[in-house]
Amino acid sequence: MPSSANAKPSKYGQFAPDDAYLDGSPLAYYGSENEWSRRQFSQKKADRSYKRRGQRQLLEILNGNPKQAIAWGDARLFVDANDQESLFTRAVAWTQLGQLDQATDAVKQAVSAGMPIERFLAGPRHLLHPLTESEPFRALAAAQLASPLIHGPMLGCLTHESVRIWVRTVDASPVTVHVFACDETGKPTDKLIQTATATTDAQADFTATIEVTGLQPDTVYAYDVLVAGSSVLNDKHKHFHTFPLQGKSGRFRIAFGGGAGYIPEHERIWDTIASYQPDALLLLGDNVYIDLPEEPRGLHRYTYYRRQSRFEFRQLVGSTPVYAIWDDHDCAMDDVWLGPFLDRPVWKQPMLTVFRENWVNPSYGNEQAPGCWFKTSIADVDFFFLDTRNYRTNPRGKQPTMLGPVQKKWFRRELERSQAKLKVLVSSVPWAPESKPGSRDTWDGFPDERAEIFSWIDESKIDGVVLLSADRHRSEARKIDRPDAYPLYDLMSSRLTNTHKHECLPGTLFCYNATCSFGLLSFDTTLDDPSIKYDIVTIDGKIVNTLELKLNHLRHP
Repeated sequence: MPSSANAKPSKYGQFAPDDAYLDGSPLAYYGSENEWSRRQFSQKKADRSYKRRGQRQLLEILNGNPKQAIAWGDARLFVDANDQESLFTRAVAWTQLGQLDQATDAVKQAVSAGMPIERFLAGPRHLLHPLTESEPFRALAAAQLASPLIHGPMLGCLTHESVRIWVRTVDASPVTVHVFACDETGKPTDKLIQTATATTDAQADFTATIEVTGLQPDTVYAYDVLVAGSSVLNDKHKHFHTFPLQGKSGRFRIAFGGGAGYIPEHERIWDTIASYQPDALLLLGDNVYIDLPEEPRGLHRYTYYRRQSRFEFRQLVGSTPVYAIWDDHDCAMDDVWLGPFLDRPVWKQPMLTVFRENWVNPSYGNEQAPGCWFKTSIADVDFFFLDTRNYRTNPRGKQPTMLGPVQKKWFRRELERSQAKLKVLVSSVPWAPESKPGSRDTWDGFPDERAEIFSWIDESKIDGVVLLSADRHRSEARKIDRPDAYPLYDLMSSRLTNTHKHECLPGTLFCYNATCSFGLLSFDTTLDDPSIKYDIVTIDGKIVNTLELKLNHLRHP
């Protein structure tokens, strides 16, 4: 909170539905600092941001008003006849009205405008089923669809000896991955190293994750994907590079960021990231922007499908492993806390189920507290990914927690056990004070828990800690000075694709918000004094700010 006695009153408050107030308590066990409503799907929001336009129209269809959705889409199409999302929702709306000829025409227009046919096969399937089962659509799909693989492949959980590969198919199908050796130039050879198979499942939205083990460290491999026995990559094998042996020194680069609402003209950010050839991509929340806290019934998955169908994204994640956590806009709505309970509100776990269907993380919390928290390692660097939403309690209550007791116990145990030279603590919201003045949504709303975590670092003499965060629509670096302890650096980036930006504030080492950007971390633990370099890279590939940290500056006295 602002320290000045004359500071303006905070614009943030407590907002929640009636069922969030238990036993007459004035504190909502779940809620938001902002208005609890569907305001994200208003005409004003749709006019301002492309990511809301198709959502607004689809939500109206789900609410039983397909004719209204068509009228809204027509208004968009009058301005831009090739507006793909309006053409898509027209196809859905006409299908719901039983007008399959008009729906098919909308599909043809969308495909002509550049939309991949996979979008219609992905769904929402329950809304599009009459159309996709019709003979005219089947004929169109047969001519347009390159393979039965409609999303992916997407890499995840890469280690020095294994990898997992995620896919989504048209129908429930067996999916096989063949991994091949490469020659010294990186070209695939005929030497088959490993084979693994899984089956996509309608219960998991026709997704599957195939795990390949028994690989060698720091080695380039090629792979092919077969659906129902036939290759879907058409001899254009994709590649991945296993990490250095865990616990050993290495050099590698990590791209990271958040704030990735679906903005077509900004989707080229994925190509820019790929041009830097990172060894992994960390997505730190607000990855797709759902903003509908209720039982998933179509819009949630549709929001993922838009991104997963983009060619640029598919190219990147087919060769670069992804590690993802969520933030408020993906787990519920802005500035949300979801409370201490496992199964309340009733949509809490279903929202997590949708998240799990669409990423391929090493784990999702544990049985006691499912979530998107996990740990992974690259060489001798440990990464601790935190779920700052699923068990966050009301910040206006006594002793509020952002992590919840189960996750916090795990976090402390794993951090204190870590033998890595560098430890990266990954949060979806900023660690540093005054990153969002007046709000309790960042770690400023949980100062005692933040101090508790920092005290673990000092009490256990844990060296080499670096902080990573997202949420604010800008990229920056902040230094957190601490008496009698080494400083902690909060490296933040969260404007991957968003049009909307947040202002740069005092107290940063540097800040950039002029265009979309991502963070690039370059690790070198082979040096006598291991280093981590943070670059802010714009959507056009220009490095605008750099900060280099040395391990000797991240040690206890």
